[in-house]
Amino acid sequence: MTTEPLNILTGINRVSEPSSGSMILANDLYRAMPETHTTFLGREPVGQVWSAAFAQMVPLSTTKRPQGPEFDAYVDELTREVGTHIEKTRPHAIHAQYLGFALSLAFTRTADSIPIISIAHGPEVMAAERSVQECQTLNEVAAASTAIVAPTAALADRIDRLTGRRFTGRLTVIPWGIRLSDARVRERPLTGTGPLSLVHAGRLDDNKSTITAVDALALTNQPHHLTVIGNGILREHLEQRTLELGLSGRVHFHPFLPRAELWQRLPSFDAFVFTTRGLEAFGLVLIEAQAHGLPVVYSNLPGVRKILGISGVPYTPGDPRSLAVALDEMSRDFHRRQALTGAALKNARRYDITTTGRQLCELTRRVTS
Repeated sequence: MTTEPLNILTGINRVSEPSSGSMILANDLYRAMPETHTTFLGREPVGQVWSAAFAQMVPLSTTKRPQGPEFDAYVDELTREVGTHIEKTRPHAIHAQYLGFALSLAFTRTADSIPIISIAHGPEVMAAERSVQECQTLNEVAAASTAIVAPTAALADRIDRLTGRRFTGRLTVIPWGIRLSDARVRERPLTGTGPLSLVHAGRLDDNKSTITAVDALALTNQPHHLTVIGNGILREHLEQRTLELGLSGRVHFHPFLPRAELWQRLPSFDAFVFTTRGLEAFGLVLIEAQAHGLPVVYSNLPGVRKILGISGVPYTPGDPRSLAVALDEMSRDFHRRQALTGAALKNARRYDITTTGRQLCELTRRVTS
């Protein structure tokens, strides 16, 4: 007996190309759900590779406006546009990405009897913790959702607290994943002791705390080298700090790389440095690094600790000296680095995007039945 394909409507209110962790995840996730027919609402321009993951791409035309005096009028206009798309597609279910942002709010106000699965990504949770208005929006979306998906128990608990524990029974943890079949482990063998070639990749902002890695290099006993890959509002500040510390020969900055290019470069490094000091929804880049055989030194956050456990080396979040000690210890112990490489590869195998897709598909079938 053939099961009818699930007709899903989803979207992210950004330019439709894999330019951030959430966008890359969405591209991989719906490609890993072949038993679905997914319509994606996004922004132009639409990347050619990106659009291949979805049955249909529909550009949104409503002009975006941030939280503030014009936000309510913006949501009303966006809601009318989304309602038109719902009438056209008649989905079995709606996947509201970013629990609490404007597009999810528009979905909830037009869904009627169509079940909604809200999928949390992290930034909307941080916004709700900072702003009463953002928290009210998150609560409205949560109240209208049949199920709420978070990638870690730590993020689910934060959502539970923000919603006054009223929707605990709707929360489901589905870990994220990557396309493990595309990852390639380094061919050259690990070298002995000595300075490490380190890499950090991600958005350059205060929460990602790349400054911790830069400051740590000024405190290490070994002259490790660090390559920082990414864009963000703190890029100029980080470059200036590098000069102040006399590290211009050891810290190098490169702009954001498409994932295919990043994955080509990862195997050339000795270890990956993860520096987020606040909320991290999941940290896909950690699994990307491990899948390429890189030992990971990570800030010891609850959600990250659950994902990595003993397969990585923890240090105190936001503490450059703690990170410096961890890096020097790794550089001195060749056998430990070998063991961490094996543990990294084993841990990465737990997070295949096909598993994420299967679990989300099963949840969607449950709520639609």
